[in-house]
Amino acid sequence: MKIKVLILLLFIGSFKSVASTILLPMDESSQKNHLKAYGITYWAIEKQYKASWLLNYRGGSFLLPDATEIRKECQIRGVSFEILTDSETNQILAEIASPSQNMEVVALEKAPKIAVYTPKGKQPWDDAVTLVLTYAEIPYKEVYDEEVINDQLLLYDWLHLHHEDFTGQYGKFYANYKNMPWYIEQKKDSEQLAQRLGFAKVSEEKLAVAKKIRDFVIGGGFMFAMCSATDSFDIALSAEGVDICETMFDGDPSEPNYQNKIDFNRTFAFKDFILERRPERYEFSNIDMTEKRNIPFEKDYFTLMEFSAKWDVIPSMLCQNHTQLIKGFMGQTTAFDRSLIKSNVLVMGECQINEEARYIHSQKGKGFFTFYGGHDPEDFQHRVGDEPTTLELHPNSPGYRLILNNILFPAAKKKHQKT
Repeated sequence: MKIKVLILLLFIGSFKSVASTILLPMDESSQKNHLKAYGITYWAIEKQYKASWLLNYRGGSFLLPDATEIRKECQIRGVSFEILTDSETNQILAEIASPSQNMEVVALEKAPKIAVYTPKGKQPWDDAVTLVLTYAEIPYKEVYDEEVINDQLLLYDWLHLHHEDFTGQYGKFYANYKNMPWYIEQKKDSEQLAQRLGFAKVSEEKLAVAKKIRDFVIGGGFMFAMCSATDSFDIALSAEGVDICETMFDGDPSEPNYQNKIDFNRTFAFKDFILERRPERYEFSNIDMTEKRNIPFEKDYFTLMEFSAKWDVIPSMLCQNHTQLIKGFMGQTTAFDRSLIKSNVLVMGECQINEEARYIHSQKGKGFFTFYGGHDPEDFQHRVGDEPTTLELHPNSPGYRLILNNILFPAAKKKHQKT
């Protein structure tokens, strides 16, 4: 009798599915909302659930413990999920661990504290990162010059810079917008802020901000920059102690022969660039490829590089996607001239038609930085005054996924890169 009962229990147990984990699939066909899946993962980490990033497994899926509130949150936010048994979970982990598979499991331990560098009153849709953070429901704080100068970056793990001009030339908007009320007001506000912070010129104040951000990264922070914040940041650092601004920007002429006084040793990513002297040109230097590219709209794509997930964990994390081909998009700084990128900087995305770099990354001191060319991944040619992108129409945007990869990157348990 006892044997019959035991057999019956084993028989019933063999049909009982014990759910242990939740998989957020990130491949193209299974996930309804890739962008909000990052928000769910961030939310789970913030609530101190154990989370794992399955690099190169079904588009870079996320593995979470099976909890009722996680299921409910996925349902509320419209994120696809799959319930896995212990056996199914172990099978996936075994597949990933196989030396023959270009996959890896990365533990996500701590939700990073996120700061977005942006002027007061700027709308969330004015840059792609605040737009996608808001859509994905990932919390962030806004900081600007006053907070940076007063060392409040120490409160954060991750800092975003977008369409910003650290050279003090007001975005080089002078030629087309110098008589526009918003330009005049922006210039006035910038000058007042610089004076309030104890600087004689906006260019001097912006340099001080750039140096604080530099120190934040060197000390172990993560910096992500898009559009003109990429090259203008490096240009400002390289021109320390050199007046590169013309009279309409700072009230006095630039220094004669200032190009020869640029110090490329101070920059993060770029070298040997030539500054654009003409104030009427909507360009900072020859780093940017916007005016040098000859790519038809229908062929404007860039390719993500493939890295070894087991050996090159960091670039693998930053390149997770459900496609390796990303449609291009423009900005004041659209892409980077590969010949002007330092040798220690990793190119993670490139347009092969004209060999321009779109997505680059490197370490600086104890921290890391990523530069991403272009303004809005779902707006090919965003112009001043254009309507904001509606991300509800682009919940699976691979271009926006790259931004969110960088958001979760600081949450990863640190592993030394082996190559």
